[in-house]
Amino acid sequence: MSFVANKDDVVAINTIRTLALDTVNKANSGHPGAPMGLAPAAHVLFTRFITANPANPLWINRDRFVLSNGHGCALQYVLLHLLGYKVSLDDLKSFRQLDSICPGHPELGVTPGIEVTTGPLGQGIANAVGLAIAQAHLGATFNKDGYSLFDNHTYVFCGDGCLMEGVSAEAASLAGHLQLGNLIVIYDNNQISIDGSTSVAFTEDVAKRFESYDWQVLIVDDGNENLSDIYQAIALAKKETSKPTIIRLQTTIGYGSKDQGTHGVHGNPLKADDTVNIKTKFGFNPEEFFAVPDAAKALYAEFGAKGAAAEAAWDKLFAEYATKYPSEAADIKRRIAGKLPDGWEKVLPTFKVTDKAIASRKLSESLLATLSDAIPELVSGSADLTPSNLTRWKAAVDFQPPSTGLGTYAGRYLRYGVREHGMGAIMNGIAAYGPNLMIPAAGTFLNFVSYAAGAVRLAALSHQRVIWVATHDSIGLGEDGPTHQPVETVAHFRAMPNIDVWRPADGNETSAAYYVALTSLHTPSILCLTRQDLPQLAESTIEKASKGGYVAREVAGADVTFVATGSEVAIALEAADILEKSGVKARVASLPCLEVFDKQSREYQLSVLPDGAPIISIEAYSTQGWGKYSHEQIGLPAWGASAPFKQVYAKYGITGPAIAEKAQTVIAFYKKAGHALYSPLNKALA
Repeated sequence: MSFVANKDDVVAINTIRTLALDTVNKANSGHPGAPMGLAPAAHVLFTRFITANPANPLWINRDRFVLSNGHGCALQYVLLHLLGYKVSLDDLKSFRQLDSICPGHPELGVTPGIEVTTGPLGQGIANAVGLAIAQAHLGATFNKDGYSLFDNHTYVFCGDGCLMEGVSAEAASLAGHLQLGNLIVIYDNNQISIDGSTSVAFTEDVAKRFESYDWQVLIVDDGNENLSDIYQAIALAKKETSKPTIIRLQTTIGYGSKDQGTHGVHGNPLKADDTVNIKTKFGFNPEEFFAVPDAAKALYAEFGAKGAAAEAAWDKLFAEYATKYPSEAADIKRRIAGKLPDGWEKVLPTFKVTDKAIASRKLSESLLATLSDAIPELVSGSADLTPSNLTRWKAAVDFQPPSTGLGTYAGRYLRYGVREHGMGAIMNGIAAYGPNLMIPAAGTFLNFVSYAAGAVRLAALSHQRVIWVATHDSIGLGEDGPTHQPVETVAHFRAMPNIDVWRPADGNETSAAYYVALTSLHTPSILCLTRQDLPQLAESTIEKASKGGYVAREVAGADVTFVATGSEVAIALEAADILEKSGVKARVASLPCLEVFDKQSREYQLSVLPDGAPIISIEAYSTQGWGKYSHEQIGLPAWGASAPFKQVYAKYGITGPAIAEKAQTVIAFYKKAGHALYSPLNKALA
């Protein structure tokens, strides 16, 4: 199909440019260059290809659009306004202002029509790979002959900076292997970054790189004015169903400005005289601001009408589908509603103190196997550590292109390869596809979650339910040594808002960790799991552990309270037993998740960590952060060591006898002080 011009194409494109210019100038902050350069591509994409309904931005089979170069978000906000989303001119005027729905970079859940949070470069294109995976999986799972319920495309704008970031390379490499023909990336090759021309640092042949990833590569030499070439490239991209496509689009950043093509238009509002000249050149009144000509309004109104009709047609198709495939339709409805299957929690195993000791990574393996049957939307994976993370259940089918013979798109296990950062960003994209259509979990060593910190942070900021299965969680991994032993990792992630870091001490706590992770619809979770075996605790239950903390050993008139997590809870209990033999009374509290514990009532918190006796925290990590919960801290002062794990614990004094001895010193110190001792949690400000 050839390009058919509309008489109002040019005025609509220039409306995008001038609105973006006014938006940035009004805020006196932002990035005008990319919106001005990408306006023609955005216009062609949204008027000729993308199908979505502004009246219902969450319609499930909409095409997804990701602005990976999120600093150019004035472009996206302007488009959302013009296309009929609930983004008003007043919203554009409040760009980058307090409590605006048009923040400085796109944020999921803040602005209608935004699919993922972008701004940190490279994340968006990697998220888009996750969105494309979700469509391929759901299509393979639910589509039937004559009933293509899930068949949308994912479109991406990205810039030079996105393709410099390693996370984009990780995700693009995997996308090529997975043959994601539903993914189309438009690469804004304007050759400008903050430092100036990309010739100073980025001179590779991007087209050849993506050809080596097995992508289709198309080239448009004139992205400033040649609408026909832009159209033809996107049309060819849609025809290719067995490869993702990248379109290298040559644009001029800040097109129309006297400084076009330079870094001067990248991240600063344009000067007043330049703005006047630009508006005059594009046929707009320089004295008028936030102007939308009637011709542009009429043209973009067609987008909403087309999208509403497409959703109505989909609803009709789904109604017919439901009569023929009622169980599948019910499953889709449940997922869209954001509900887990009825009674799923009944499959969570419980444990008694007499049950054998078992590593929490092994407990996780059995839990994933059980949950995979109870929760069909749960998908798993690993960054090339499947035999170590134990994230693949025996009956699992890999998510792979059928042509490879390695699996199918209906498979629920993803082989991410050694790409932790890409894996994290892809999981965020999978989660973003729908409220409960897929729940991504994936594994690596806890220390290597640090590779993915940028993606973990965006999952937390975006309120996405993503589950990290982080095994080999401490010096307990032993011989691999300090390069693999996390020391500072957990303190880093605990410092992040809206993320739950779990470190279960036994079977019941591991079940609780999965229960809370799966029911926390808007919070990602990191499950820190051991390589070494852990004994089952006498006082643990799923209910208690689901509060984030509880009393694991109670005594009246305690001289000291130990508070610990994970593998150190059993060590704390051993120390308490040793102290008891010398007449010292010791309580023990287990805090598998500090973030969940913090949400409990002050009364409950003080019942676990009460006034009256010193509280000593024990954790085989950095002690940073434990001053909030304890008077004294026992942890790691260094990087760990390479040796059998019991020797490493002994080297750093994290054993029952060593802790009992330190506890005697602590008790004597506070008795000598002679003043009332309050729990660190007993304070005026929460």
